[in-house]
Parts: sequence; structure tokens; C-alpha cells
Amino acid sequence: MEATKHVHIYWEGPFTLEQMVEIQDNTRDYGLYQIYGGHPVYGSNVLLYIGKADRQTFGTRISQENWIVNRNAGALNIYIGRLAGQQQPTDDEWSREIALAEKILIFAHAPACNSQFISLTNEEGLESIHILNWGSHRDLMAEVSGRRWTSKYQNEIHQVYKYVY
Repeated sequence: MEATKHVHIYWEGPFTLEQMVEIQDNTRDYGLYQIYGGHPVYGSNVLLYIGKADRQTFGTRISQENWIVNRNAGALNIYIGRLAGQQQPTDDEWSREIALAEKILIFAHAPACNSQFISLTNEEGLESIHILNWGSHRDLMAEVSGRRWTSKYQNEIHQVYKYVY
């Protein structure tokens, strides 16, 4: 079994769509993001989307989506999350961690507008990831474990312990 990899994500927000476009020039400002707003079925101010800005800024990535057509586009709230740790990973390690974190967070929270990663398979390395969300993580769970959310352990048979008098 692979050792557990703890991924720390520090969240900030909320930001508006306009504020995100303004920070487009920062060449190292990337990570994960959450978008909250109105949905015709789920209501107002709900988690709509979790995404990643990998090797492009938050502003660049978020502006690529057509969020302006959302019925509450002016009231969208965006939260951005940056990876943190004790040692700076390489760009490839960073990209791998952020991709795995995005997959688990989408699967665990099922945002209204995400369609990919709603169903996970036993992707290599996924069960060893443990995400810790810090700061303004809004509706995301504070901790999400890949061991809990992958299907690898779903078919194991567990016996319920019985109390013996």
C-alpha cells in the first residue's frame, strides 16, 4: 500500500467574476477553484463547479468558461485554493497532485455543473491522497480521503461487531 500523501489546500474568497478577470496577469496564480451561484434545480448560492487552473492563472482559466450566462452571473461567488506544504513540488508533481485533488473533491461533493469525475474508477494513486481544506473552503468538507471515496474498498466485506454480554 502506498503511503498517504497529504494535500493541503488554502482557500480564499469570495471573489466576483470581475475580480477574477482582473488577476489574470499574475503568472503563478493557479490552483483549484469553486464557483457558487444560482441553479434552476438546486436553488440559489449552491456549489456549481469545482475546477483547476493548471499552468494557467485562475483569471485565464475561469474566463474560458461561459459563466456570464448563469442566471445570477452578477452574484457568482468564486473561491480559489492554492496548494501548500513544507517542500515546493516540481511542476509535474504539482500538476499530478492538483489533478487528483480535483477528481476527489468533485466526486465527494458532486457540484451541480460538473459532469466529469462524478463517477470514479480505481485510478492509481487516488486512494493514497488525503486532502485537508483550510481557510475559506465554504461548503467543502474539511477533510476528504481518497481511501473513502474511491471504489477500491467498496466490495470488501465488513462484519459488524457484536457486543457479547
